[in-house]
Amino acid sequence: MAATDFLASLERQEGRVAVVTGANSGLGFETACGLAALGAHVILAARNEERNASALKALLKRVPGAKAETARLDLASLESVAAFAEGLHARLPALDILVNNAGVMAPPLRQETVDGFEVQFGVNHLGHFALTGRLKPLLEAGRGIVIPVASLAAVHAHIQFDDLQWRARYSPFGAYRQSKLANLLFGLELARRAKKEGWNLHARIAHPGWARTSLVSNGMAKGVSALRAWIIDHGSAQAFRWFGQSAQAGAEPILYAVASRRARDGVYYGPDGAGERKGPPGCAIIPPSAHDPSVARRLWEVSERLTGVAF
Repeated sequence: MAATDFLASLERQEGRVAVVTGANSGLGFETACGLAALGAHVILAARNEERNASALKALLKRVPGAKAETARLDLASLESVAAFAEGLHARLPALDILVNNAGVMAPPLRQETVDGFEVQFGVNHLGHFALTGRLKPLLEAGRGIVIPVASLAAVHAHIQFDDLQWRARYSPFGAYRQSKLANLLFGLELARRAKKEGWNLHARIAHPGWARTSLVSNGMAKGVSALRAWIIDHGSAQAFRWFGQSAQAGAEPILYAVASRRARDGVYYGPDGAGERKGPPGCAIIPPSAHDPSVARRLWEVSERLTGVAF
């Protein structure tokens, strides 16, 4: 299905406000473009203001007349998350859509956020957990759709509760897989709690399959020798070209979760091709590691304690 035909199959979003994290490149940018094309007012939230401005310019060129703006958000800082949320509360009566997309993948050396969390768990999960909690009143005043963006990497993951921050023995991909499983568990638990507590929140989870983005270059290829970075970049590019899909196609499950009339709370969406690596959006398989609600509840309680944000 062509991109224009796919967007035509979705519900229009005029009059709705959407925040997309990590929106200055890759999946976040493509998601922001898609929402803008559907008529939403989109806030591109990311930490690099220069790249934010370039992304906004590119979005307006692709979607002339779009309603869009940028805002600085550093998910590696709980103070920045709080400031971003306070800024939205000060000027918006409601927020309709929150796409928790920004991410860090497999830096070769262990790094920490400003608050001392392992950077992948801190940015990919805890930063988004805190952001969602702080924006909950605005979301409940609007449509309240929250989309955590997970990954196929969650399939082989588990939550390492005895060492969430990977201080004992750091594994770049182990930490990444844990963070993406945390995204999935958070979305599933948010949907359960919203239903039980009567919150006006609608949590759906999505993953992009194998989508060609800058995540590899900014993660596992960062901080290594030039030769090794070249090998990683070119090797991953070939793999994604053969077995994966573009960032624009990878954003389709996210847009489907937001705007399809068939999308349902607590459901996981991804490409429906072989191995869920590429293809049009469909229901994704929830891995066994995400089936136990008690694990999701424990992760939620730990996340509230670590971030100081309660729902």
